[in-house]
Amino acid sequence: MGVRRGMPLGSAHRLAPEATFVDASLAADGAAMAAALDRLAAFSPGVAGAQDPADPAFGVAEVQVDGLERLWGPEPALVARIGGALAALLPGTPRAGIAGTRFAAAIAARLGPGRPKGDEEPGPAALAARVVPPGTDAAFLAPLPARLLTPDPEVRGRLARYGLETIGAVAAVPRSALVARFGADEGARLHARATGEETDRFVPRTTPARLALALALDPPADGIEPLRFVLHRLAGALADQVAGRGAGAGRAILRVGLDRTFAAGAAARLPDLVVEQRLPEPTADAEAIERLLLARLESALPGAPVARVELELAEVVPAPGRQLSLFTPQADRAARLAWQLARLAIRAGEGVVGHVALRDPEAPLPEGRWRWLPADPVAGPEAAADGGGRGTAMGRARDGVRDGARR
Repeated sequence: MGVRRGMPLGSAHRLAPEATFVDASLAADGAAMAAALDRLAAFSPGVAGAQDPADPAFGVAEVQVDGLERLWGPEPALVARIGGALAALLPGTPRAGIAGTRFAAAIAARLGPGRPKGDEEPGPAALAARVVPPGTDAAFLAPLPARLLTPDPEVRGRLARYGLETIGAVAAVPRSALVARFGADEGARLHARATGEETDRFVPRTTPARLALALALDPPADGIEPLRFVLHRLAGALADQVAGRGAGAGRAILRVGLDRTFAAGAAARLPDLVVEQRLPEPTADAEAIERLLLARLESALPGAPVARVELELAEVVPAPGRQLSLFTPQADRAARLAWQLARLAIRAGEGVVGHVALRDPEAPLPEGRWRWLPADPVAGPEAAADGGGRGTAMGRARDGVRDGARR
């Protein structure tokens, strides 16, 4: 009917005299978006979005979905879950797009979902998202208008004057030519977006104080195998999130909630099981984290059915770099040895397995030339004894290593 954003209220009323106009409530809009972002944080630790209604990006939420298939199923199913969670918080039906870059995902959401094949009726997931297969961002963007690459009207006009009507045409132009015509920043951005490269670093709305995920078991389960299956999914999803930040976790905390509904006697008074494991080095290796935690669980199985499993990765820091040798395939054997010692320490007991490190080779007393370091990550450096204590601990460690090797 001709009513558009920013139009004076009198003009809008003349165009639509039967409409009811309501005063804007920017505070309510901001609060609704904040609640939606909080709800999205239940699906992924990586969530971003503007909460200020005056921000041009207001109304757009970004969610990192790397590795979440282990928890929520395929990406269309995850989008359907998210849409259901936001239905009570936001008006209208949200549109979603999934792609390898933020720009391609935004364009996919703007275009809306694709049409179903054949006579298939579109389901909720098909109506909610357009999914760009991995590695096809450039092909997806190629036939679209080049004006989508930038909101700047001057740049759009120059693209049209140069005859660059589609994003594929822009991608075919060498990067150096675009930089020469549009400047270093704008030219490089145009080329990167057109060729399916990431241009803007993802900055989460808030750095999660706890990088944790949980799954409920319905019905509650007994034994190690159900725990192994759930732990595999949780460790994989969280490790992918940590790896996506170029970081590594230094500590893993596993919380196992017990179902005491039909428990009797001592089993009814059992507390929930909490397993805390310090990792030999900051890592995002899901398999390594899973193995250590499983070894701890095997030695202390809960005495009641398990109803809930929660995994938290703490002490997340930038991942350490490692210089690898070109000709030595075992260049990282020292790091693997630390993980093997950690598993042996779990089996043999706290403070039993360790290794010796040089302290001062020129020290006058032999016991001052080395120091004892426990291999058990939970024990920490404070578990090391001084003087003769180190010698005693080293003897126990040798026995523990032999015992662990036999088993």
